[in-house]
Amino acid sequence: MNAVRYFSKSGNTKTIAEAIAEGINVKAVSITDEPALKEDVDVLFLGGAPYANIMAPELKQYAENLDKTKVKKVVLFTTSNWSRRTVLTLKKILQKKGITVAEDYFYAHMLHIKGRIEAAKAFGQKHI
Repeated sequence: MNAVRYFSKSGNTKTIAEAIAEGINVKAVSITDEPALKEDVDVLFLGGAPYANIMAPELKQYAENLDKTKVKKVVLFTTSNWSRRTVLTLKKILQKKGITVAEDYFYAHMLHIKGRIEAAKAFGQKHI
């Protein structure tokens, strides 16, 4: 079982999350709608964006509370104007908890979201 979870304020990250989810035939779920995994997953795609160059507190809390027994591997994605700080911070939090995090991640510039949808679908498929 695989899952896609995300936090999005502007809708950009939601669009990419939904594309990844479509690529792996699951539903993307906002962490505000489901603040904890309900089931065990093999691969969890987790994403968000920095706001004012700071990761959203909701996403940080989700990562800090993620039960390492519920997920085998996390694959990260982000959308932003220029900063990839969110994925680097998430990776550090998750690895400190003993959760395996994929080396590569997906990035979509906030001005080119629509142009990255097919790439997001393929990225998801590559990691399952």
